Amino acid sequence: MQLLRWLWPLFLVIGGGSSAPQNVLLLLADDAGFESGAYLNKFCQTPNLDALAKRGLVFNNAFTSVSSCSPSRAQLLTGQASHSSGMYGLHNGEHNFNVLPETSSLSNLLRDQSGGRILSGIIGKKHVGAAANFRFDFEQTEEQHSINQIGRNITRMKEYAHQFLKQAKDEKKPFFLMVAFHDPHRCGHITPQFGEFCERWGSGEEGMGSIPDWRPIYYDWRNLEVPPWLPDTDVVRQELAAQYMTISRLDQGVGLMVRELEQAGLAEDTLVIYTSDNGPPFPGGRTNLYEHGIRSPLIVRSPKTEDRHHETTAAMVSLLDIYPTVLDALEIPKPNDTKIAGKSIFPVLKEEPAIKESDSVFGSHNLHEVTMSYPMRMVRNRRYKLIHNLNFWADFPIDQDFYTSPTFQQILNATITKQPLPWYRSLLQYYQRPEWELFDIKADPLERVNLAEKPKYSGTLKQLKQQLFDWQVATKDPWRCAPHAVLQEQGVFKEQPVCLTLGHEALQRPNRRILGQYEEYEIA
Repeated sequence: MQLLRWLWPLFLVIGGGSSAPQNVLLLLADDAGFESGAYLNKFCQTPNLDALAKRGLVFNNAFTSVSSCSPSRAQLLTGQASHSSGMYGLHNGEHNFNVLPETSSLSNLLRDQSGGRILSGIIGKKHVGAAANFRFDFEQTEEQHSINQIGRNITRMKEYAHQFLKQAKDEKKPFFLMVAFHDPHRCGHITPQFGEFCERWGSGEEGMGSIPDWRPIYYDWRNLEVPPWLPDTDVVRQELAAQYMTISRLDQGVGLMVRELEQAGLAEDTLVIYTSDNGPPFPGGRTNLYEHGIRSPLIVRSPKTEDRHHETTAAMVSLLDIYPTVLDALEIPKPNDTKIAGKSIFPVLKEEPAIKESDSVFGSHNLHEVTMSYPMRMVRNRRYKLIHNLNFWADFPIDQDFYTSPTFQQILNATITKQPLPWYRSLLQYYQRPEWELFDIKADPLERVNLAEKPKYSGTLKQLKQQLFDWQVATKDPWRCAPHAVLQEQGVFKEQPVCLTLGHEALQRPNRRILGQYEEYEIA
C-alpha cells in the first residue's frame, strides 16, 4: 500500500493528470541566503517573496550541491553534479570552465525532444558554457548586455520578460523561462563607487542613475542583528545593511516577474520556482560546503489547486532535483543518463513525505576561480554531515571579491595585528582544515566540533564515508580515489576500475597529523 500511495501522485503528474504541460518560471538569485520574511528574517523587507511563499510551498531543507556560481547554474540546467558535467569552476574570463562536450542542458533537451514545441528563454545572468551546450530560444544575458543592466536593472528585465511571455502566448507554446538576477552578488572589488553590493547603482542618488521600477529600501545598520555564524562587529552590520538593500531590488524584481506572468494570463498554468545558486559571500558561506554555503532558499508555487499552498516542508531536496522537476512539468521524459543525480519534487507538492534520519543530499565542489583548487565532497543527512577535503594539505583559498570585502579585511587585519575579534572561529581554523570533517548538525548547527576523530562516532563516520563513495562511483566522479590513491579504469582495469594507493600511509608531513591507513576500495 505504501508503494501505491507514492505512485498515485506521480501518475497524476506524468501520466496525463492535466490536459497540457505546465509552464515553468525559474527565478534565481545570485549569492542569496535566507534574507527574507518567508525564512523568518525580521529585518530584511521582502513583501514579494513573502507573498510567493504564502501561495506556494516553502522548503526548509533545500541544498545546493555546489557552492559556486557557474557550477551551480550548470547543476540546475543539466541535473548533474559539477564533477559529472565538467563545469568545475567559473565560466567567465581566465577561469574558462565549460561543461564536457557531450553534456546536454534543459534548453537543448526541451527543444530537441519537443521538436520546437516548447519555448525556452533566459533573462539575466547566464554564466555557463559552452554556448552550444546551453542554447536558449530567447536569450538576453551578459553575452548581449552589461551584467548590471541585464541582472540588476529590474525594469529592463521586466521588459524582456514581457517580450518572451508574449511570444510564448502568441505561438501557443509551453515554456521554460529562467530569470537570473545578479543581486545580491558583491561588486565592490570592480565598481566600488556603487557600494559593496552595488546597492547604490540605479538608486536615484546623485550620479547613480535610476531604475524606474525600484523603490530602494535603506537600512540603519545600527539596528541590525548579526547572525551567529558571522563576526559580531559594526563592519558586518554595515555590510548586512548594504546586502539587504540589494535584496530589496531582487525582491521587487521577483514581484515584477510574477505580475508579468499574471498580466499575460499565464499564471494559472505556470509552476514558479524561486531559489539561489549558493550561499552569501561571507566567511563560511559561498565556496564552502558548510551549512551557510549550501543551504538554499526554495519556494515552489504550483498552479494546481490540489497541490500544497501556504505550507512549509521538511523534505530533504537538492537543487539537482530542479532539472527532473522541470522535465516533469513539461512532460518530457528524463534522459537515460546515469550522471543525472536528482529526482522530481512533484510528490512533495502533493503530500509531505515520511521523515527518515537517512534522508541525504550530496555536495561536490572543485574550484571557484581557477586559482582556487580545493576539491571537497559532502554527504549530509538529517543529523550528520561529512565533508571530505581532498586538498587538505593546502590552506583554504579566498576568492577575489570576498577578499576585498570589509568583513574579510577586518578578520585579516585583526589576525595580523593580534587583535581580538568576536567570531566563533579563528582565521587559522578557517584556512587549515582536516581531511575529514564530521558534524552533528542537530547539536552543533554552527559546525564547531569535528567528530571525525572521536571513537564514539566511528560507526557513523564509516557509514557516511561509504555512502559518499558510492555516490561518487554512481556519478562517475574523477576525484573518487583522491587524495590517497589514483583511479585506474582503462587497459587491464577497464572492466574492474580500482583505486591504487599512493603510499601516503607511509609518509609523515610537517605540521600535519600522520595519515591513517588508506582504505582501498574497488569500484563496482
